[in-house]
Amino acid sequence: MATKPSIPKGTRDFSPTEMSKRNYIFNTIRESFHLFGFQQIETPAMENLSTLMGKYGEEGDKLLFKIQNSGDYFSGLTDEELLSRNAAKLASKFCEKGLRYDLTVPFARYVVMHRDELTFPFKRYQIQPVWRADRPQKGRYREFYQCDADIIGHNSLLNEVELLQLIDHVFDKLNIRVSIKLNNRKILAGIAEVIGEPDKIIDITIAIDKLDKIGLDGVVSELIGKGISQESVEKLLPILQAQGDNNQKLTTIAQVLTGNATGEKGVEETTFILDTISRMPMKSNVELDLTLARGLNYYTGAILEVKALDVAIGSISGGGRYDNLTGVFGMEGVSGVGISFGADRIYDVMNQLELYPQDSIQNTQVLFVNFGNDEAMHSLKQLTLLRAAGISAELYPGSDKMKKQMSYANSHSIPYVALIGETEMQNNTIAVKNMNSGEQQIMSTEELIAMLSK
Repeated sequence: MATKPSIPKGTRDFSPTEMSKRNYIFNTIRESFHLFGFQQIETPAMENLSTLMGKYGEEGDKLLFKIQNSGDYFSGLTDEELLSRNAAKLASKFCEKGLRYDLTVPFARYVVMHRDELTFPFKRYQIQPVWRADRPQKGRYREFYQCDADIIGHNSLLNEVELLQLIDHVFDKLNIRVSIKLNNRKILAGIAEVIGEPDKIIDITIAIDKLDKIGLDGVVSELIGKGISQESVEKLLPILQAQGDNNQKLTTIAQVLTGNATGEKGVEETTFILDTISRMPMKSNVELDLTLARGLNYYTGAILEVKALDVAIGSISGGGRYDNLTGVFGMEGVSGVGISFGADRIYDVMNQLELYPQDSIQNTQVLFVNFGNDEAMHSLKQLTLLRAAGISAELYPGSDKMKKQMSYANSHSIPYVALIGETEMQNNTIAVKNMNSGEQQIMSTEELIAMLSK
């Protein structure tokens, strides 16, 4: 007996109905990107590992899917290296490419390669899948789509404000209630300096970023495990536990960072963003969250994450300012800021809350029953007229029993069935059956078009 096929853990198949729902999400986000003036690009699924490695931190590098070289990939290896069974070292020898981990690093590579073709500031968007060799769990997949929008080539904080407005617009259109969390990596860097651990900024941000998952005690244990002193951790705790509204938190952190140039700059930037966005008509709440760190190492300024309020799931959008990303590809001094919508988590949220509009599920509007060759030829002419009017219609391919054709219509949730027999052909009419009510009426092609166009 043949083995039942399966798919890799952390990946999913999507049915036609599910794809209609996903396309509703993609189309809503795409229309919003266009509304805000972003232009679409695409990059390859695989990149050179030299492009990807070292951009996501040590933990991110471990999650890269590496692609084995074609041909005799053992040819450059010694017997000693093969017998060592050192997986990481061997992979570096026979893997030169990898699947992209996100869309931001490939975008930075794209900007550097195409710099002479671009006008800055450049506003781009991308909707493509990414891959991470992560442990699959609820809301976390190994293959998933990101919908990214970035503004590169200008350091104005108005870009951060615009991206916050874009986030608010998208989730308002999708009818998802969200909270937008905001922080600044300069504030975090300033905190690391103030508590006496400037060289541990990456360890501190990685640990803080896990606060929601492992709790305060878990963060403390991880910080101490990374060699951060008990005294420094005790200085950090009041900051992580800061309470109050945005202004109260800003006041608290400003006092802590007084005299620290990096930290003061972060407070200044955050104050401008929050003050400006407070004057805009926003549906979503924007909250200063001093525990927000975002683990990716390339962020240098404002950082943000979006949480759904009505579903327990991880962040469904996130992003931030990155000033040095193109520098690793030889193009210095180009600042950028971007956000990414996690389409797969948004899909899960909308499924749980049943937020899809009725007309978002795209089905055939009318099925023409096939009574035989002559009737089928006549029906094809009517099909052409309906499709020209933008109406989704199809002809059953064979003159099977009526019960089977009606069953096909029901299984595909087709609301109307068109029946053209000898009488209808002679009178140039169509008998149209409403599959929900069972009612049937005779009408012309023009009348059918008018009814289905409403």
